[in-house]
Amino acid sequence: MFSLRTLLGLCSLASAHALSYNTSKIQWGPCNETELPSEYPIECSRLPVPLDYTRPNASETLVLELVKVPATVKPSKGSILLNFGGPGLPARDDLVGALADRLLALSGRSYDLVAFDPRGTGNTLPTACFEPGYESNEFANDLLLGNQSDVQLGRLWARGTTEAEACLARQNETGSLISTAFVARDLISTVDALGEDGMLRYWGFSYGTTLGATVSAMFPDRIHRMVLDGQQNPHEYYHAQADFQEWTDSDKVFSAIFSGCVAAPSNCALATGNNATAADLEHAVWDLVDTLKYRPLALGSYIVDYSVLKGLLQASLYDSAGWPQLATWLNLLITKQYAVLEDLLTAAFPTDESTVLASLRTVEALRGIHCGDNDVRTEGLEGMMSVVERLYRTSRVMGDAAIGNYFACAQWRIEPRERYTGTFDIKTKNPVLFIGNTFDGHTPLASARNLSATFEGSVVLEVNGYGHSSLAVPSACTIRTTSAYWLDGTLPNEGVVCPSDAPLYSDVTWADVIAKVYGNDTGPGHKRTVPASPVSRSLFGPVLRLRSGESG
Repeated sequence: MFSLRTLLGLCSLASAHALSYNTSKIQWGPCNETELPSEYPIECSRLPVPLDYTRPNASETLVLELVKVPATVKPSKGSILLNFGGPGLPARDDLVGALADRLLALSGRSYDLVAFDPRGTGNTLPTACFEPGYESNEFANDLLLGNQSDVQLGRLWARGTTEAEACLARQNETGSLISTAFVARDLISTVDALGEDGMLRYWGFSYGTTLGATVSAMFPDRIHRMVLDGQQNPHEYYHAQADFQEWTDSDKVFSAIFSGCVAAPSNCALATGNNATAADLEHAVWDLVDTLKYRPLALGSYIVDYSVLKGLLQASLYDSAGWPQLATWLNLLITKQYAVLEDLLTAAFPTDESTVLASLRTVEALRGIHCGDNDVRTEGLEGMMSVVERLYRTSRVMGDAAIGNYFACAQWRIEPRERYTGTFDIKTKNPVLFIGNTFDGHTPLASARNLSATFEGSVVLEVNGYGHSSLAVPSACTIRTTSAYWLDGTLPNEGVVCPSDAPLYSDVTWADVIAKVYGNDTGPGHKRTVPASPVSRSLFGPVLRLRSGESG
């Protein structure tokens, strides 16, 4: 454990090392189109940074693979570095995919957007505790929710034991080098290598907000602009047995799936041809969850059981744009149109080996980063039972989602070379903008307000919509507000609430809203979909794929 005095010394030492290490600008060039396909004129580069920031005189380096989406308004005002969460989610693919057009719009189209896969993810010190094949399949088959059965908690605890031991045996060195504190230093190293003004411009989503809070605490004088969007509670992330606050509003968002459906029956299969109330529909879905718990459904090579259906419901909280599709699937289950549902599931959840392995690597990355960052260890399953009970009380829909993650972290045995242990009472050189949705099932608005209160001069922008982070809520007001912040540092007044321009179960997309603000949209125009948040990818994605008859 680092003392505050030691930590401050390391901060200044590593910062000075980064400044001297990168003496020239990054050289951008063409990207490998096979590895990183994109509709945008993207550019790529490779940046060597210190492998271990606690050994400033060592020669070992780590290569960060950078991607840039250039500003469409020239000349560029500089670069915004991005992190899309997890922890464990690679950033490059998401940036050059469906997110680029809206991020350009939200930043005034005047900044280059830059991302790299953080340590532990993608090709950057990837975490792999289990060998492909039998070991990975066994691991995947244990990715079940805590309330799957009355014996599941014991099995998850045992799985956490084997996982902690396997990672210690195979990833002890790598696992000690992937902490959030080191990624914060990678951000500063990248800023220094960009050769701009030496100041960090950063936009973090979900776990990326914890990374942003950490780099702000470690380097407060290096912050020029920062948006923390979908705020995670960093105190719980580092110091609690579970992320309790994350699920505070989950059940409210879940109920809105059904109230929104009843209000727009023409675009919601669950409400078509009946007079069911929102409460009726929600009750019917919970009955379906309970039925599948004891009588799983075989659909071709797929087995749809409690964990599969509950996982789909949990993942749906990330973006209301997916609710019409979810309603279709639920209606097919309830009305027993199994052949149609099987075709839809086959298209949505491929079971090829590469897809499954990529999902599992994301799970392993999440465990490696989060468990190493977290400083709480617990002896025995009994010591975690009060945690489980509190999670179940907090949310019916999300309470059992991440039990396996918390059980693994409770037994983790890899200690990072550096773990951030300081406070978040911070005065950054320039004020930070926090963004929180009124209804976010994973990072409630309360988390943004609580952390903003400790960031001097910061302001919270509330977006009145459903989903995880502002990216899930198309809003012209959000575009104008965030663009003003990025372009000239203008913060919204306290209490400003941006309305959503996409009613639930409507066909309004981000492309529609961008065109409303900018006129003729120069971007390629993507549908209103958001890449699944790290939790949904890493915990829910593999469930259906690996519960099929495929071996991959």
